[in-house]
Amino acid sequence: MKKQIIAASLIAALGLAHTAAQAQSVNVICSAQAEWCSLIATVYAKTTGVKINMSLKGSGEAFAQLNAEKENPKTDVWFGGTGDPHLQAAEQNLTLEYKSSTLPQLQTWAQEQAKQSGYKTVGIYSGPLGFGYNTELLKKKNMPVPQTWEDLTKPIYKGEIQVANPASSGTAYTMIATLVQLMGEDKAFEYMKRLHKNISQYTRSGTGPIKAAARGETTVSISFVHDAPGEAIQGFPVLAITPKDGTGAEIGSMSIVKGAKNLAAAKKFYEWALTPAAQELGAAAKQFQVPSNKAAKVDSHVPDFKKIKFIQYDYAKYGASNERRRLIAKWEKEVNALPR
Repeated sequence: MKKQIIAASLIAALGLAHTAAQAQSVNVICSAQAEWCSLIATVYAKTTGVKINMSLKGSGEAFAQLNAEKENPKTDVWFGGTGDPHLQAAEQNLTLEYKSSTLPQLQTWAQEQAKQSGYKTVGIYSGPLGFGYNTELLKKKNMPVPQTWEDLTKPIYKGEIQVANPASSGTAYTMIATLVQLMGEDKAFEYMKRLHKNISQYTRSGTGPIKAAARGETTVSISFVHDAPGEAIQGFPVLAITPKDGTGAEIGSMSIVKGAKNLAAAKKFYEWALTPAAQELGAAAKQFQVPSNKAAKVDSHVPDFKKIKFIQYDYAKYGASNERRRLIAKWEKEVNALPR
């Protein structure tokens, strides 16, 4: 009888230990660049004692995973990536309403992102869409630096441009939404058909094209311009520019997954990620977006928003699931299906 009692006690103790161990971890999908995700995981574990089980996925892939796992979520927090799929996840009730006490400390665009989503997501950084280019290849091939969207369709850039696939990349969807708002839908799709002839590859990840440009695997990328300085700091001959005729910007976002198994830990990570110290880790990882916390230091490599011509990007409309799904399907049918 004593042995049975001891065994039962041991089993109970092991169960409690397992529960405690679970409480000391949080499962995060990170849709930011790998270096930033890794630094977040390392710093958070060292400063809080809580382990982050981190998986890296583009924002389109992350949304697809949350949707596939909605009956039994394996993720607690979705960190980073363009805001449109975060808004779509909020609309489809895949994420949890959570109103942080830090909201008043955030930039207006971050607060508006939270309000639009019913406080199911929040802006953590922002950055403009533009063109990256390999300076050595441009010089070698005697090509000019593209200045406008229309420049990218010139025959001289045939086979010289990479952009991501909007089905898997929030960066590429931001491009579609930007062009539709800039030109009108009909003209935007006619433009993308012409641009298609000059595309050498549609990559899975939004950061793939700028990395390819930096390493000389393509001459020009369509990407977020804040990704270029990190590559240049590593010694790669790459610069970035925003189009003179106007561009959009991402609001990188963060969401708590509805049904998160480690909800208390998820909320603690969420609050931590909104602090100035946490947001400054972006620049430490050579990622140069504008942080959403007003008190966070802005690195000198961060693009000066005052010098960029922005469109009035409608985040609510283009973050809606029906609109996003419709535009991506139209791109697949009318653009991606064309020969090059």
